[in-house]
Amino acid sequence: MAISTTIYNTFFRRNSVFVATIFTGAFAFGIGFDTAVTTFYDRWNKGKQWKDIRDKYVQPADE
Repeated sequence: MAISTTIYNTFFRRNSVFVATIFTGAFAFGIGFDTAVTTFYDRWNKGKQWKDIRDKYVQPADE
């Protein structure tokens, strides 16, 4: 009971803090989800993307 009271008093009692908590959580979730999906996609398609095969086709500018 003490934990729920502490959480309520910290995050939900004032509307401004509640809204800020929701926005912060949504922002963090968005960044985390985007990072996770990008990492999964890069691992799933390793060797098929331009960043993996670029060296075969692009010549150095020194020549």
